Amino acid sequence: MLEHGGGLRAAAARYGIPLAEWLDLSTGINPVHYPLLTPPASLWHRLPEPDARMLAAAASYYGSDQLLPVAGSQAAIQALPSVLGARRIGLLAPSYAEHAHAWRQHDIVWLNAETIDATLDTLDALLLVQPNNPSGEHFARAQLIDWHRRLQRCGGTLILDEAFIDADPADSLAPLAGQPGLVILRSLGKFFGLAGARVGFVLADAAVRDALADHLGPWTLSAPAQDIARQALSDTAWHAHMRTSLAADSVRMTALLRHHGARPSGPALFKYVATDSARQWQDALARAAILVRAFDTPAALRVGLPPDETGWQRLDTALHCARRDGHSLE
Repeated sequence: MLEHGGGLRAAAARYGIPLAEWLDLSTGINPVHYPLLTPPASLWHRLPEPDARMLAAAASYYGSDQLLPVAGSQAAIQALPSVLGARRIGLLAPSYAEHAHAWRQHDIVWLNAETIDATLDTLDALLLVQPNNPSGEHFARAQLIDWHRRLQRCGGTLILDEAFIDADPADSLAPLAGQPGLVILRSLGKFFGLAGARVGFVLADAAVRDALADHLGPWTLSAPAQDIARQALSDTAWHAHMRTSLAADSVRMTALLRHHGARPSGPALFKYVATDSARQWQDALARAAILVRAFDTPAALRVGLPPDETGWQRLDTALHCARRDGHSLE
């Protein structure tokens, strides 16, 4: 099993702190989830069929109807290596570990942002998390379009996991979906804060979508999940409000971490802090019942957003106490 954010029960048991007292900042999930209405009870009583209203809402939101609903991005991540058949794939290091795990039987070429361009023509596929998780690296739309063009020219594929792009979607390639050699993953887990609904979409050309649908089988998305997706994707007023709110929270988190000696980077929903003391900081914050994500290669912390003012004050106090005890975020 790969390590992920969350895991509150394990942390509660390890530190002897009741579950209800924890502040979970380890996942990068929006702490203010979309305020959905409960799906109609009738949806639980029959096998799910494609919901035309949900599909229309998704097409409007992503700017393309070239999409396939799936049970969260994870379902597509696991299936894509079998469907695409690429032998040599470029991945960023570090990045979301489930991608490397899914492609482990293939020839993985480890890249950083500076080596992609020189290596691209040797690859069958390039897979990028945009913006990257956990480092927060962000690639310009024009650069991605150029990489896609070069890959497509030789039958290659650009795969973009846009899990964290919804807060600032200007550089998304979703509106270009349907072109050969372009596969985009989106979900309702992060920006909408609905990770438990397990709703995702694969935007790609018809051949890839058909192959994925055949691989995944029927009923990949439950009827209640489709109703949840329709609500969330069609609420344009909430989208605009949340993007404004998250932008303000992003500025606040950057300022808070800088105040405590860190040099944070990353998108609105989380900040990435490179520090040799990552595990010590994770432990120090956990002793204050605050869970953050720590990485070893390279050593770094990922800190999500608190849900309310109490959470912000708890984080500020815990950082202050950890620094007083001799910990440094530099």
